[in-house]
Amino acid sequence: MTLLQIASLMIVLAGAFGAVNYLFLRLPSSIGILVVSLFASLGIVLLDLVWPALGVADEVRNVVTGIDFSDALLEGMLGLLLFAGALHVKLGDLRAQWMPVLLMATMGVGLSTLIVGAGFSWLTGMPLLVALVFGALISPTDPVAVLGVLRATDLPKSLETKIAGESLFNDGVGYVVFLVLIGLAFPATSSHGAGEGSGLSDAALLFAREAGGGALLGLVLGWITFELMRRIDDYSLEVLLTLGLAFGGYELAVALHVSAPIMAVCAGLLIGDVGAKYGMSEETRRYVDGFWKLIDEILNAVLFLMIGFEVFAVAFNQEALVAGAFSIALALFARLVAVAVPILLLKPFRTFDAGVVPVMTWGGLKGGISVALALSLPEGEWKPLILTCTYLVVVFSIIVQGLTVARLAERVSRQPDLV
Repeated sequence: MTLLQIASLMIVLAGAFGAVNYLFLRLPSSIGILVVSLFASLGIVLLDLVWPALGVADEVRNVVTGIDFSDALLEGMLGLLLFAGALHVKLGDLRAQWMPVLLMATMGVGLSTLIVGAGFSWLTGMPLLVALVFGALISPTDPVAVLGVLRATDLPKSLETKIAGESLFNDGVGYVVFLVLIGLAFPATSSHGAGEGSGLSDAALLFAREAGGGALLGLVLGWITFELMRRIDDYSLEVLLTLGLAFGGYELAVALHVSAPIMAVCAGLLIGDVGAKYGMSEETRRYVDGFWKLIDEILNAVLFLMIGFEVFAVAFNQEALVAGAFSIALALFARLVAVAVPILLLKPFRTFDAGVVPVMTWGGLKGGISVALALSLPEGEWKPLILTCTYLVVVFSIIVQGLTVARLAERVSRQPDLV
């Protein structure tokens, strides 16, 4: 199939599954599309078992595996999704929560990576460095999934900012940690630009270059775009400028070997706050907000559809299913530590909303980025197991945690003594 045919098929299926969810399931849009696509996938598998001569499952599997999910997300959709998410997080709100966001997006990701890596290595016998790669790809919360749930949840503003800000930044940090560990675990086969050296000094230099360079590039490009928009009063052209910033900036970051996700977040934060206040008319602001909200919703729908169909790319067996079940518990425990430690360190110096630890732990959803990173791993004996466990953690996170976090937030908000 051509690229246009694949894109057309994804849009048609996302629309059809979204309609099924709206008319019958009434789940949050993205989660509903994922559930419907999973049911459709399982239905195809059952049909193939009943009438194997049809070969439907093999045909669908060929189509699914023919789509490079990793490239489609990491080098196509991710920049737009992160930019769209950052547009709606205000710098003033983020500034008030900068310390917990910073600690959870850095220390939290590091703690979670170590806990998941060590636990997964002990559980499966996997080499520790390879297990740490799994820890890095499963530790960040996915801003696409998290922000989608936040839109339907009535949380205190400070808690919402912590969750949204952390999910945007720990995604970028987690991706950089993943690149560093890929370079250490697979120095000969890494295709991420992280394999020039395998020492800790090389890893530290790569981390600083990726994270710092991405942030600097995002702020510079965002400021240039803001200055252009300040001199222009044409909403269609200004929307086009923001689209060019998201697309072009992301590709420039990739070419310069700095963190493209962090670039997209920093640029989006600047345009969404400073740009909206001082560089846009009221009419332009409405069109920019509406355009990016629509882009966010459409790409969300397509992404969750793709996650549902990626079940055909995953190898399921008894050993992998058992490891996957333990991985879910391990990822939740690691998330609890990643949230609780920064909160406990800061608690003597500031107050926190009721239930911040349980809500942020259960609301730390995993998503398509983890699956894409798992698919991008070099081929080897451990990749199928990592991919299966990643997929099970992501599906559990989106469906079970995503559908219950609002209820949890409402319950703990009535218990002011609960941190």
